[in-house]
Amino acid sequence: MLSFRIEKGKLKATSGPLPKLRPGWALVRVDLAGICNTDVELLHGYYNFRGVPGHEFAGTVEQVRGVASERKKWVGRRVCGEINISCRALGRHSVCAFCRRGLKAHCTRRTVLGIIGHPGAYAEYLTLPLENLHAVPDGMSDERAVFVEPLAAACEILEQVDVRKVREAAVLGDGKLAQLIARVLSTSVPRVVMYGKHDEKLALARRTGMTTKRVRGDTSDLKRAQEKFRLVVEATGAPTGLALAQQITEPRGTLVLKSTFHGAAPVETRPLVVKEITVIGSRCGPFGQAVALLRSGKIDPTALITRTFLLSDAPAAIRFAQGPGVMKVLLKPQSEKGVTQSSQGAQRPRSRVRGD
Repeated sequence: MLSFRIEKGKLKATSGPLPKLRPGWALVRVDLAGICNTDVELLHGYYNFRGVPGHEFAGTVEQVRGVASERKKWVGRRVCGEINISCRALGRHSVCAFCRRGLKAHCTRRTVLGIIGHPGAYAEYLTLPLENLHAVPDGMSDERAVFVEPLAAACEILEQVDVRKVREAAVLGDGKLAQLIARVLSTSVPRVVMYGKHDEKLALARRTGMTTKRVRGDTSDLKRAQEKFRLVVEATGAPTGLALAQQITEPRGTLVLKSTFHGAAPVETRPLVVKEITVIGSRCGPFGQAVALLRSGKIDPTALITRTFLLSDAPAAIRFAQGPGVMKVLLKPQSEKGVTQSSQGAQRPRSRVRGD
């Protein structure tokens, strides 16, 4: 099978046999994969990563190593998958304390699809434990299903913060994850304000009814930003966003940190202490809730898709994904057949809906 590995800061094509399956695992044909900012950070040295990146995908189960009932349930099903692989799924006889508490996303011996110790979705096939799989509803396109993982990360905020008391919230950042976070918050919070640097990205948020504010992404923002919020989500993907996030969080407010990037962020703790701000780190989230939001139509992320590349063009795709104004870039591990040109000239695949 074809896959792409990160080696010494470059994305290189490799060819090899299909991966072997552990008991209770599935072989998934990747139908569509998403390029995430985390993948770009891995390319730049985050986690000192070496291997096949990619953790956002929609695929089809081709093989299952398990009992007949499991094979009947999963083979042929369209799926997405949780990315944290727990010690139990890895065949460990003793289960760690976090897994015993039901916190497998924090398993002390976990591997993570496309991030830590497990080959990811920049490939024609990947493997995951059956316990990590979630069925994609019939009628949901691959283009929507590929957003389940990042949308679940956005939904995690609703699990961590009681937003019923929040009337106004701010999202710092206008990129892919920030856009999903703002949309999720808008399902529960009356007013959501997005702060960003890019007019065309802020316009995407305004089309959904959100308020937006333009910032420069430097220290001048600290003098110009006057509004305060009980809930602030920092999702700029840059270390400079933290100072503004602290400033616009009101006393006794909550600041949720979503950004992950290679390197350190300058942190002044005084505002956190003086304003008694609650700081919450937030990562992966509930897939079921994300699937439900997509299925209901309350959130439609397909407007965020800028372009779809063939998997064979992955190096060009990840370079394109880092360009100005670019939102979600997808990889289609398939031949030219079935790929069409969008009205902007960007390649987009025809949706394959089960039962068509």
